Amino acid sequence: MREVLKVKGFIAFIWVAFINAFVDLGHKILIQNTLLKAYEGSEQVILIAIVNALILLPFIMLFTPAGYISDRFSKVKVMRWAARFAVLLTLLITFSYYMGWFYAAFGLTFVLALQSALYSPAKYGYIRDLLGADNLSEGNGWVQSVTMVAILSGIVIFSLLFEAMLSGSGVDLNNPSELLKTFAPLGGLLIISSLVEVYFTQKLPIVKTQDGKNKFEWKAYLTAKLVTKDIKSLFDNKPIIRAIFAIAGFWTISQVLLAVFPSYIETLTGESNVFIIQAVMALAGIGIMAGSFISGRMSSHYINLALVPVGAVGVAICLFLLLQVETLFWAAPVFFAFGLFGALMIIPLNALIQFSAPKDQLGTILAGNNLVQNICMLTGLALTVLFAYYRYDEKWLLTALAIIGLVGAAQTVLTLPHLFVRAVFAGIIRRQYKLVVQGYENILDDQRDTTKGMLLLGNHISWIDWALVQLAFPRRIRFVMERSYFEKWYLKWFLNFMGCIPISSGSSKKSLNLIREHLKNGQIVCLFPEGAISYTGQLGEFKRGFEQAIQGTDAVIVPFYLRGLWGSKFSKSSSKLREVTSRGGGRRDVIVSFGKPMSADSLASDVKQKVFELSIETWTSYTGGLQNLAYAFVDTCKTRSS
Repeated sequence: MREVLKVKGFIAFIWVAFINAFVDLGHKILIQNTLLKAYEGSEQVILIAIVNALILLPFIMLFTPAGYISDRFSKVKVMRWAARFAVLLTLLITFSYYMGWFYAAFGLTFVLALQSALYSPAKYGYIRDLLGADNLSEGNGWVQSVTMVAILSGIVIFSLLFEAMLSGSGVDLNNPSELLKTFAPLGGLLIISSLVEVYFTQKLPIVKTQDGKNKFEWKAYLTAKLVTKDIKSLFDNKPIIRAIFAIAGFWTISQVLLAVFPSYIETLTGESNVFIIQAVMALAGIGIMAGSFISGRMSSHYINLALVPVGAVGVAICLFLLLQVETLFWAAPVFFAFGLFGALMIIPLNALIQFSAPKDQLGTILAGNNLVQNICMLTGLALTVLFAYYRYDEKWLLTALAIIGLVGAAQTVLTLPHLFVRAVFAGIIRRQYKLVVQGYENILDDQRDTTKGMLLLGNHISWIDWALVQLAFPRRIRFVMERSYFEKWYLKWFLNFMGCIPISSGSSKKSLNLIREHLKNGQIVCLFPEGAISYTGQLGEFKRGFEQAIQGTDAVIVPFYLRGLWGSKFSKSSSKLREVTSRGGGRRDVIVSFGKPMSADSLASDVKQKVFELSIETWTSYTGGLQNLAYAFVDTCKTRSS
């Protein structure tokens, strides 16, 4: 019954997200198309940039209040009241259309954005409340896809109707007020859509009621002290702020492209039909839909951060290709690829932000995400206006975007090595194995506090255990490895690049002290307490070295269990067993199961018992195909407590 309620609730939520984006985009497109008809050249670019600025400013101005509202009140109630307010706004917008009040309609773009700014943190925070931590990537993929469908629908429907109503009307195209009166009936579509949104918000299940601050500190907010405090807490969380800036970079580039490309392509090709130009740029939205779908499929029950560097590199390549196109025909596939790679990058990063944010600060973190993104986009628009004001060639600005994209891709690969390694190993491993992650909720509570370290302890079955654990875990892990591997010249550079920690039985004290320092600094360390890869598939003795390493820290221990690799070519099983288990072909499912956090004073025997219990739980809970059930049965029968 609970799962049925969750599915019905998510379907209603998807409709709410769709209609909200459709209404916002519809009004923006009508105003933007009016500017495209009535103005040209640098004046057109500046006015379009101002429209976009009016949409972005509320997300900056209401950063702290939006976060407070989302954390303090039920997210569903916030969405319901926002939808009701949208009905009032669409009535005022439609009235402005009929009266021909261009500047009033222009200004209401800002008011409509105020509504979205207050609504946004509650909307994205509701995804985690409704779906849980293990479905964040899939949920974000759906929401992003549906939002893109709404945007594309808005572009197509409102642009087509706009052109149809103006065609043969004889209206003065240089008079914005007359243009508004001509397409005024389209305001009715905005009103009806808002009413439908109100209906679907009533269908949303109230999952949780927030229990935050009792009242908003208006004095501290108006004097900027509260804003400063919230911004500081945002920047203190390094994994979150890095993800936010990466997402902000993509949307800033996208925003500038939307402002510059129409004028650029019109100068280059002479094309002035706004529908054709908008349709080509809309292919980026279709690409985002495709990328969101792919990201969701490749991130089932975990956050697949391996997609981030792939997306970043792809975006950079597309920006350079866009400089080479000379017709709209060749620009179309580039825009599609740009959107696809952008989605591969931002979907897992959005999931990471929602996953890592403390429960009582989720609204503030998501509002902070809006703050940074919109400041970056405003900066991009300011540069756009500057280029237009001094009448610089738009190609220079497109070149600057390409360079920014290249720098961002290089930074992702070089400064975040675990993401690069994820991408490489994900491509290799996916050919033979399908990764299944269980127990995401067990690493959520402590994962959110980045000042607290985490020691991962589990069984050691194969040479690629570390790669599977890193792929399953949403943050960088420092692995403890036998010192002899560091003595091999072809491995040493890679292990140092990954920040691995060498250890040996003869000089373990220094290594244990180093592990302790990493844990004190809030980092994630993984150690295989058996000390070596299993020759039997059974759990061996858990050595007690980690007990010393975690002493004096506030870190927690998270046990994990790996299933599905015993009998693979990467394990130390017999050749006969490897031959038997490889029959039938196809990909094998590999499970990484995380257990509930344990205290730092847990003994090796206690941790081993928890890992053994996880081995039983993964067997009983897993419902894969017959071949995978056979692997699980053999693996469980062999695993026993020493």
